[in-house]
Amino acid sequence: MSWRPEPILTDKQVQRGMKLVIGDGLASEAMITFTSGTFLVAMVLLLDANNFQIGLLAGLPTITNVFQLLSIWLVRRYNNRRAIAVICSLLARTPLLIIGLLILFFKNIPVETVIFILFFHYFFGSIAGPCWNAWMKDLVPENQLGTYFSRRTSYTQLLNIVLGLATAFIVDYTKNHQITSELNVYAGLFIAGGIAGISSALFLSATPEPLGKVTSGDIISILQRPLRDQNFRRLLVFNSAWVFALNIATPFFVVFMMKKMGLSISYIIGFTIISQLCSILTVRMWGRFADRFSNKTIIAICAPLYILVLIGWCYVGIYTREYLNLLLLLVIHAGTGISNAGINLSLTNISLKLSPAEESVVYLSTKNIITAIFSFIAPLFGGYLADYFSTRSLSVDAAWKGPQWQKVIHLLSLHEFTFLFLIAAGLAFVAVELLVNVKETGEVAKNVVRRMIRSNIKSNLREYFLIGQIIDLHDAFRQLIRKRVVPRRKEKVIKETNTVP
Repeated sequence: MSWRPEPILTDKQVQRGMKLVIGDGLASEAMITFTSGTFLVAMVLLLDANNFQIGLLAGLPTITNVFQLLSIWLVRRYNNRRAIAVICSLLARTPLLIIGLLILFFKNIPVETVIFILFFHYFFGSIAGPCWNAWMKDLVPENQLGTYFSRRTSYTQLLNIVLGLATAFIVDYTKNHQITSELNVYAGLFIAGGIAGISSALFLSATPEPLGKVTSGDIISILQRPLRDQNFRRLLVFNSAWVFALNIATPFFVVFMMKKMGLSISYIIGFTIISQLCSILTVRMWGRFADRFSNKTIIAICAPLYILVLIGWCYVGIYTREYLNLLLLLVIHAGTGISNAGINLSLTNISLKLSPAEESVVYLSTKNIITAIFSFIAPLFGGYLADYFSTRSLSVDAAWKGPQWQKVIHLLSLHEFTFLFLIAAGLAFVAVELLVNVKETGEVAKNVVRRMIRSNIKSNLREYFLIGQIIDLHDAFRQLIRKRVVPRRKEKVIKETNTVP
């Protein structure tokens, strides 16, 4: 099999390649499901990991992105993104097998050993990432980016649901019936994840690659090009602020549910599945809107919703009745799935869109390197804050006292992790304000999108009503902070809704 790029790909080759990339996504998702997220956190908690170590584990996938400079050098030297991506992917998945075998044979290995080995997993994955992104940019037609990757995402999330639910039942059943050590189950998961990851690399090895354009000049001047691009620099500022805000809190959601709420793996995975289902049900819709209007508009819609989700986490556990807390968790995870589907898809697409074809590897690597720094610092800072607030709390109550009836209503109760969630919500709100400065080709003003959605409602597409309201939410936040008074629209604006194509 020749791995040399081809100057021109036929439509048949493109379609075949896009199918293989879906296979790659499914295999990669299986690997991610088994070896990250809830199962990784649960495993290291069994190995007595502390908050700082959990934050460090959360930051590893991002801080290793600084090594994407090697990706730029390799692409410039060999101009073969497929070979680099496949070889590095194989090297990245081998450490997962090693961790699984070590736990299987030596049981309680130090958390530091797991972190050390996972470093190489993320190191080689960071080199493969920019090559894969630039390769996909040239392989998938630009007018299909949103639709194609939303479809691919829905497939991978559906697989995540099936595997996650089945694995959670196996873990809890093993734990409750003491069939074998719980650590043995996690060892098996890492071995299975490593095998799935290697299968993903094999799918990529058969995917055709169009010949890419190699940038000229020394490496320093090349890396400065994205930073000199004013619009791309604005995207970097927004993206960095956004990931910093989110990563203060998100690594500790699972820890909070396990340690403070006492929920089992099955419950946590069940809520994750609800989030995934909501993401699956909406990601294609976000993809269609992104292709039709702009990725920036989708982010402006979804980001305020995610901020509300972060605030909602502050109220989990505040109720004495357990079913109310579980109901709130259900709503939170549903909102997370809906908002993250649009945010993640649009952030990926807008980065691809603002990257020149001949310098896409450089632009994407620069973005990943810069955001990696903030993504790494945030969970470490979050772990420090969690320890700091572990001995502190803040309660705001409303009390009613009468001759026959007394009632105390808990308005807010902050402690340890919930302090993180509220801080993250505030920082995320500040980050959203930075999105205004980013300009996107083909960008459609939100008032036009609003008219289109309301026009569709009149055409019996009622499912878009919620989106139309969320579009107004970010504007409402900005008006509240800046104390602007927005005049009422004239009646002729409402009449124009029927004339919008």
